[in-house]
Amino acid sequence: MSAEKTTPIIIVKKHAPHAAHHGGAWKVAYADFVTAMMALFIVLWLLSSSEKVQKAVGGYFMDPSGKGRQVGSTNAGIGETLTLNRQTLQQLKEKLERMMHQMPNFERIKNQVHMTMTAEGLRIDLMETQSGMFFENADPRPTSAGSDLLKFLAEELAHLPNKVAIEGHTDANPFGRTDYSNWELSADRANAARRIMQEDGLRPNQVSQVRGFADQRLLLRDDPTNAKNRRISIIVRNQEIDAAEEAAMTVPVSPPATGPPPAVSPAKPAAH
Repeated sequence: MSAEKTTPIIIVKKHAPHAAHHGGAWKVAYADFVTAMMALFIVLWLLSSSEKVQKAVGGYFMDPSGKGRQVGSTNAGIGETLTLNRQTLQQLKEKLERMMHQMPNFERIKNQVHMTMTAEGLRIDLMETQSGMFFENADPRPTSAGSDLLKFLAEELAHLPNKVAIEGHTDANPFGRTDYSNWELSADRANAARRIMQEDGLRPNQVSQVRGFADQRLLLRDDPTNAKNRRISIIVRNQEIDAAEEAAMTVPVSPPATGPPPAVSPAKPAAH
């Protein structure tokens, strides 16, 4: 019997390398744990921080690019608030212009009312004519047209949270009396406007300032005696500017020191 030719069978055993500490899954879990702890500590720090710091951090996450606000500072968000407030005042300006077109005497007063947006807010100028439009000539008493317009403005502005400032202005012509000048006239007209507007809508605390400037802030500097320099200005103030001015006026006062006075050591006799 002949020997059968057999094919050898080769068995190769491969041993997979044993991952140290059962692989790297634990590292991922540990990194997640550390991240969660860091987030917890940040939240706890924010809760104990001042309101300004909280607004600054919140401002960064709402606008990381920093456009439109000062990111990372205590003023974060104020830029956007100012922008929104300005947009609201612009909408008010357009609304007032539309409503004034519906007033019966609009054609008579349309060239004497001027509305502009300024840094302080919406400025509404009621400019006089040579014979007097909104106030009696050389007199602090308003005319019927002036009273009607002031009442109309008061009713509309009463719905706003904004403060209102009222200014009185005159032209450069001297008043003609020694006991009463353009200073008194401008202040009295501003106060007369305030009384009418508060009686017809404005809240008692809504008027923040009443100013009389006489002829120191002319509307037409090249024509100081022009009647349009005689005017009443109603300013619907930007809320953030009002808040900034109030903060600047608030000066903290330290309480008086209490307790016994500090002990004073007796003076030592001088050496001879």
